[in-house]
Amino acid sequence: MRSWGLRFTLTAVLGAAALACFSSSASAISYAPVDIPGPPLDVSQAQLDANLTCNGTLAGSAKTPVLLVPGTTVNPRVNYSWNWEPALTALGIPWCAVELPGQAMEDIQIAGEYVAGEIRAMHARAGGKIDVVGHSQGGMVPRWALRWWPDTRAMVDDLIGFAPSNHGTIDAEALCIPDCAPAIWQQRDNSDFVKALNSGQETFHGVSYSAIYTHTDEVVFPNLNSSGSSSLHGGDGDVANVALQDVCPLDVSEHLLIGTVDPVAYALAIDAMTHPGPADPSRISAAVCSQLAMPGVNPLTLATDFTSLTVAIGSTLATFPHVPAEPKLACYVTATCPAGSSSPVKAQKPARTKKHRKCRKRARHRKRCNKKR
Repeated sequence: MRSWGLRFTLTAVLGAAALACFSSSASAISYAPVDIPGPPLDVSQAQLDANLTCNGTLAGSAKTPVLLVPGTTVNPRVNYSWNWEPALTALGIPWCAVELPGQAMEDIQIAGEYVAGEIRAMHARAGGKIDVVGHSQGGMVPRWALRWWPDTRAMVDDLIGFAPSNHGTIDAEALCIPDCAPAIWQQRDNSDFVKALNSGQETFHGVSYSAIYTHTDEVVFPNLNSSGSSSLHGGDGDVANVALQDVCPLDVSEHLLIGTVDPVAYALAIDAMTHPGPADPSRISAAVCSQLAMPGVNPLTLATDFTSLTVAIGSTLATFPHVPAEPKLACYVTATCPAGSSSPVKAQKPARTKKHRKCRKRARHRKRCNKKR
């Protein structure tokens, strides 16, 4: 079994905060039905084009193209350039990666628009269905697109999430006292966003859902069994909730490793991509339990690549502006948009930090402050 101190030394502290502050509202809300047309996207086509990077030829591909969606605090390069991107390329699978606004720390409702737009774009280019693969928030936010833009459901074959925050997490609610980044507010287990995400039904007909999680997840918590945060239940979708430990009982990969390095997670995802329906752990060979890392990871640069990931997470958490409350739900969520308009609310501008406000008072520091914002 693989063992290296890297698993817990750099991730235990930084990882625990990566997805951690989530939000709050106890009032009952009447949500829009699951089958009404979605609102027009507030994100321009130019923005969608600029935030999508692709590799390989999507049109006419014999293999289903994959959309990669990164997790909170990082961009696709940090999350996937040293693992999933080279792995998919080696398999001859065309892929695209979407960069979410503000390192996926801004309003997830807006991130959901990006995912919905990129699903449509890739489907049009491929001329058929695509698969969507995401880590953490990246495994959850595609469900926002499927919930509120019903046309995207027919465009997706598999949705594969590694430790997806499908029901938020309870492990770091205190980190949003008194404030935190918008996307972290929204990923609290009791946030308005999470309640809206899971309203109506959690899955939809025609989509295969593979929620791949680990019992040792210290960020999306609890995930001790199939009733935990990541798992999905109900609806018309074909669902598999699979723990790494269902395949390899001694696997200790935690939140960051499951979506970047773990070979069991990789094997389950590829199984879902290459078979009808979601991942099936009975098809995974026990030989995977002895592997150090998934294909695509360079053993010689693994330590530095993983360190770069944790440093990027820490830097984003330390510098991203906080807001005092969860962003308001878009009007389309409750079908209360003004007559003649179905546009969502604009993304809430992050509040300036105390340090930033102090710095702005000094004219000679303005240029430097603007760079740090």
